[in-house]
Amino acid sequence: MKFIAAFTVVCTALLGAETKLGKALALKEATPIGEIAAHPALYVGKAVQVKGKVTEVCEMMGCWMNLAEDSGGRSLRIKVDDGDIVFPKSAIGKPAIAEGNLVEFKLTREQAVARARHEAEEQGRKFDPAKVKGPATIYLIQGTGAVLLD
Repeated sequence: MKFIAAFTVVCTALLGAETKLGKALALKEATPIGEIAAHPALYVGKAVQVKGKVTEVCEMMGCWMNLAEDSGGRSLRIKVDDGDIVFPKSAIGKPAIAEGNLVEFKLTREQAVARARHEAEEQGRKFDPAKVKGPATIYLIQGTGAVLLD
């Protein structure tokens, strides 16, 4: 009987595997990414939790990941300080939950171009500065913790 119970626990753990990164999640429920994107001023400086599918991960240091709504709609970047959390590239395409504080960055056109150039270099993409609009305001979550779901 103990063997069956142990076997059940192991199978459950393998089938419902999750990878916890950073601090444990503290908020009880997630705010839809679309809600944050539609009304970012309501959330700036506040702790938020979001759920979605990982669409991109920083190729260089794993210091950020983008989460998109399940409907494939809007996305939001989760950014951490280099080395605090390393988001694995294997997370792309998988569901995840992340927490942190929503922050706002106001960029001049020059800053927006520099940011886009840096991201293109990190991701190995071609860069065309003419496609960068600016000035720009970006919102991202300064991440404290995440759970990658398998």
